[in-house]
Amino acid sequence: MDDDRSLFRPPPDEDENSNEWMTTFADLSMLLLVFFVLLYSMSTLDTEKFSKTFSSVTQALSGKMQKLSTSRISRDEAGVLIDQALMRRQIVESQRKVFAEVKTLQSKKGVEGLVSANFEDGVITLRVPGDVLFRPGKVRLTEEGRRVILVLRNFFIQHPDQQIKIIGYTDDTQPSGQGRFKDNWEISAMRAVNVLRDLLKMGIKSNRLTATGLADINPLFPNTSDEFRAKNRRVEFVLEKRVTGK
Repeated sequence: MDDDRSLFRPPPDEDENSNEWMTTFADLSMLLLVFFVLLYSMSTLDTEKFSKTFSSVTQALSGKMQKLSTSRISRDEAGVLIDQALMRRQIVESQRKVFAEVKTLQSKKGVEGLVSANFEDGVITLRVPGDVLFRPGKVRLTEEGRRVILVLRNFFIQHPDQQIKIIGYTDDTQPSGQGRFKDNWEISAMRAVNVLRDLLKMGIKSNRLTATGLADINPLFPNTSDEFRAKNRRVEFVLEKRVTGK
């Protein structure tokens, strides 16, 4: 009889362990959600950038999926990552609206055909030819240069949330050595500083401005002709949205 009763005994209770896989699955799902939110925050989609990003993530995760499947990301950490991604997207969209106003700026009297612009990843870059702002080999703004800076100043006043990085560039032709400046680093730096000083005098707050000289680094065109060298001599105004804490 004892043997017969054993046939009717219920199987051991396995409910205690049956749901353990749900924790790992939830953690992995959260990681994937954060990953795709980050990808979405970098849109509009650039095929080449997406391919590089995907390849980098794949390579980074290669051989580590087992580790990831057993690791956990807290809700707080996930929330921070998502908030950062959403904030980044909001900044890019806000900057896109500011960039749309650059077209109006470019049509202003005094800068028609002189100010070019570029928008990339939430950063706006305004470019002004160096020959418009300065005489050859000089670092003081010309009268025409001051008129151009005044128009830019008005644009900057309208957008007080923009941090302004002023960068001076030259071509690869070095100074003769008989003048005041030893090299293009000094020329490009002093040009950027003098533009900054004029903007200060025109009412732009100092905590919005920085000035840097990069000589002939990052040419727009090869320094192989007078035309290309003239285009490489320039001053750039790099605008990034300031994010202030509460």
